[in-house]
Amino acid sequence: MKKRLARPLLPLLAVIAVACGSGSPTASNAGASASASGSAAADNGSAGPSATPSATPIATPSPAPSAAPASATADWPVYHLDNQRTGNSAAFPAMSGSLSKAWSVKLDGAVYAEPLVVSGHVLVATEGDSVYSLDPTTGATIWRQHLGTPVPLSTLPCGNINPLGITSTPAYDATTKTVFVVAEVTGPKHVMFALDPSTGAVRWSRNVDLSGDDPRTHQQRAALAIANGYVYFGFGGLAGDCGQYVGEVVGVPTSGQGSTISYRVPVKREGAVWATGGPVIDSTGNLYVSTGNGSSTSKYDGSDSVIELSPSLTLLTRFAPSVWASDNASDLDLGSLSPVLIPGGFVFSAGKRGTGYVLRQGNLGGIGKQLSSASVCAAFGGAAQSGNVVYVPCLSRLRQVTVGADGSIKVGWTNSAAGNAPVVGGGAVWSLASSTLFAIDPATGKTRASIAVGSLPHFASPTLWNGLVFVGTMSGVFAVKA
Repeated sequence: MKKRLARPLLPLLAVIAVACGSGSPTASNAGASASASGSAAADNGSAGPSATPSATPIATPSPAPSAAPASATADWPVYHLDNQRTGNSAAFPAMSGSLSKAWSVKLDGAVYAEPLVVSGHVLVATEGDSVYSLDPTTGATIWRQHLGTPVPLSTLPCGNINPLGITSTPAYDATTKTVFVVAEVTGPKHVMFALDPSTGAVRWSRNVDLSGDDPRTHQQRAALAIANGYVYFGFGGLAGDCGQYVGEVVGVPTSGQGSTISYRVPVKREGAVWATGGPVIDSTGNLYVSTGNGSSTSKYDGSDSVIELSPSLTLLTRFAPSVWASDNASDLDLGSLSPVLIPGGFVFSAGKRGTGYVLRQGNLGGIGKQLSSASVCAAFGGAAQSGNVVYVPCLSRLRQVTVGADGSIKVGWTNSAAGNAPVVGGGAVWSLASSTLFAIDPATGKTRASIAVGSLPHFASPTLWNGLVFVGTMSGVFAVKA
């Protein structure tokens, strides 16, 4: 998250907070042995909580769930569909021209995470520390797994989510057929759970807080990613940037066995890896993340950067704007948007200052060595990408950017109604803002259709599946027929 947003650029975002980090790779044996215990009882058929949360989750076999509907189209297994975070679904059917409510359901907490779809299950994580499987056509609960007691805001030094439970988007691994989720539970502590997607049963769990970290000041908002036999995710700070924290990228073996690996941003404090899109992974298995503002304004410390990491989380290359010191002083860093991979070996990045940069994959360039730059917008969350076109979420508007074959930036249309993290499918760009889902013409930027969906969390992003659009809200899930 981040501590403050530049008032001249985006006064409406003063409530948002983040943290980030970077540094040399380290391995930790803390939690190297996965625990078989991990969750309170799962219950079927109830959209609301039916079990008292436990601060020490205990694994309980789930009752046999009702049959899940057969998967009719491609899954949506991770944030923005794939490891590249394109958010671009070729399988989503062309929209009918109008939008209508399919169903809505109230759950046990706000849904900051993007819903996933795996084998006919809509998987939803809540700030109530529960994971639900919903029927995609009716919204009925197939199973619910309650993982612990979320952390009351009153027990934390700062923040803006109350209570604080599961904020990041989980990830499904097709190799192990497991859903991975990181929950903040009473302690506080951050725990990874490995769930059976068919039943919700907990296969294993382990603490993922790194040695020396204060769990009270670290927040896990960045979406999980799976590659190279690891589950990767980022740590940042709470809204307000209070206390001692540093940004980190963490890797946990998908087997639940073996050492946790990590990369700490080499800052004295801050440098959050918090953008909701999480790590972006290229075809070689390398990771790209952005880092937030750091405490230094004199010596470069790896903050306000785009960094490339190896599968073992060794630093490979990085980029920082020539104005990094000013960015740090004014909270105008690059950490608010996950990097975007562009065909031709390019990386697009933008942050709170509003400048867009194009970099070279595999050689990000160092300080001030971008291929090109242009004024785009203050960007937050995760962009969508279709070929060399990027749809950039500016919160108060959505902007189209095209990256040329020479790495140049061309700013296209702007839609001033939408603005949160978009996805693409069915001949439309889909974006949320002001309690509304918008379907936008990708060629012109004009709104084709819209529908009210209810109060939205920060940086909300929709999910596309088989003619339905699933939206996480402050009370549950709203499904739209497209």
